[in-house]
Amino acid sequence: MTTEKDIITDLKGENDNAFGELYKKYFPTVQRFILNNKGTKADADDIFQDTMLILLEKLRQERFTISASMKTYIMAIAKHLWLNKIRTSYRDVELTENHFNRLLDDIDVSIEQEKTYQDKLQGYLHKITEHCKGLIHNMFFKDSSIEQIQEQYGYSSRHNAINQKHKCIEQIRRVKLQDEKR
Repeated sequence: MTTEKDIITDLKGENDNAFGELYKKYFPTVQRFILNNKGTKADADDIFQDTMLILLEKLRQERFTISASMKTYIMAIAKHLWLNKIRTSYRDVELTENHFNRLLDDIDVSIEQEKTYQDKLQGYLHKITEHCKGLIHNMFFKDSSIEQIQEQYGYSSRHNAINQKHKCIEQIRRVKLQDEKR
């Protein structure tokens, strides 16, 4: 089974297998969205191909980092492209470089809007200390009790474990605020 990380590496390296994996996994969802929004299978094929090109362009940007699931990115891009196509189909619009750059910026906004809370939280967790990442994971994803955390991390008291939990949550809040300011 190929992981998303493997697919991203393959895409950056122009591996055709990655495109096939993405097609099998995500095309049906994109197609369903387009068919439910007055499109055809041919439209879905076109939009999916354009989505893959934009995704590849984004992955190759030096400052771009993955902060959501691949499904989130693909659906956000595809939805944006389809809705943009519907809007512009009533006007004759020439795709200039300026229009293309605005389209990429708009897609960034669409991706942010498409992200689920879980995706955003995972992005925040990548930006905090390893210690806090482990503690948060154990408390909220493994449902460890504060007593289990105290024992596992060697805190001298329950109070110290609770304090550390709050410090780690505060790290996430700071990361979230920094992301929102961008």
